[in-house]
Amino acid sequence: MSQDRENLLAVFIENRAALQSYLVRQFGSVNLAEDITQETWLRVASRKLSEHIGNPRAYVFRIAKNLGTDIRRRQAMGIEVQAEQEIVEQVPAHGIDPASSAQFNNELQRLVQVVAHLPPRCRHIFILCRVEGLNHQEIAEQLNISKSTVVSQMVKAMQRIEQAME
Repeated sequence: MSQDRENLLAVFIENRAALQSYLVRQFGSVNLAEDITQETWLRVASRKLSEHIGNPRAYVFRIAKNLGTDIRRRQAMGIEVQAEQEIVEQVPAHGIDPASSAQFNNELQRLVQVVAHLPPRCRHIFILCRVEGLNHQEIAEQLNISKSTVVSQMVKAMQRIEQAME
């Protein structure tokens, strides 16, 4: 295996969690994000590199975003694509034990409840920032409020969430 491919695979593994979070934000589905992450691994692992990649992380994220867009198009048209079994078996297992999964689900439910009980403006700003991925300036422009208001509402939201999650 070439050094470039090894580096690319290492970048994928190091950024898997960040990639999956990015995909959830982009496509709004944890299951779809997992599927895209696996398909990205398949593409990266089977890629024949003919030239050096300057920014491997950006390259992996671009592959994932393009795959997600393609999957959404196929879903809209009712097309399903299957990968060969030998390629699927090369995808590294990323399993979670049942106890950790249950704990994660409980914490997630608590977080959802806490966010639901935030004041409406605070909740809206928190969702725009943490779920939609907008920065403070973008939120301020979208809501026609000052950036400092966005920051203060985010601080308020984070403090309430932190207190409730202790």
